Amino acid sequence: MTDVTYREAVRADLPAVIALLADDVLGKARDFTEVDEAYERAFADISADPRNQLIVAEQDAELVGCLQITYIPGLGRHGAERSLIESVRVRSDRRGQGLGRELMTWAVHQARERGCALVQLTTDKSRTDAHRFYLGLGFVASHDGMKLAL
Repeated sequence: MTDVTYREAVRADLPAVIALLADDVLGKARDFTEVDEAYERAFADISADPRNQLIVAEQDAELVGCLQITYIPGLGRHGAERSLIESVRVRSDRRGQGLGRELMTWAVHQARERGCALVQLTTDKSRTDAHRFYLGLGFVASHDGMKLAL
């Protein structure tokens, strides 16, 4: 997959990114396919925050994947920064070709280069394929996450 490039998303990428988010079993129930004011606001907030990056994977001039990286400062681990990866998506017609592995490897490399002590992520308990994928990348299911919908 050496012909894939990774870069920060620009506003023109937003329709393709939200299409990636909705092109998913869980995403179909919680994301929309059209850009609205909420997506515009969220994109502007992410873009303006130096601790957040919305990354897109581009191949043959098409967006084929995305993820969001948030860098979190903390006092734990002797003041270490950690990287949180969310919203990992690969376009459905490109899944199973190694793109997700390459995208995640790229994101972990960015965290390592930044000096982060660890990379963390959450994945829905129903995503058993994703669990196998992340375990195969070396992630360890060491914690139980909890969420409170507001």
